[in-house]
Amino acid sequence: MDNGFFKNIEKKTGVNMKDVLELANSLQHANFQDEQTVRGVIKKVSRLANKSVPKQMEDQIVQSIVKDGKKLDVQTITNMLNKK
Repeated sequence: MDNGFFKNIEKKTGVNMKDVLELANSLQHANFQDEQTVRGVIKKVSRLANKSVPKQMEDQIVQSIVKDGKKLDVQTITNMLNKK
């Protein structure tokens, strides 16, 4: 990928792309049927984005992924956040 591309994203979002890529790498073999793993991912993403996730929303995301078997992707998370 073009380094300028990442720099533009960092400038617009304030999120370090190295951190995002490290998170993505750590998720490749994660067990999303494990509640603690999913909660850990939610916390990591929350820290990266510098946004807090209310306990109720965290519980809804965990329920959706672990118990309902939904895939963990950007669209799923966006839809959950927009339901507020």
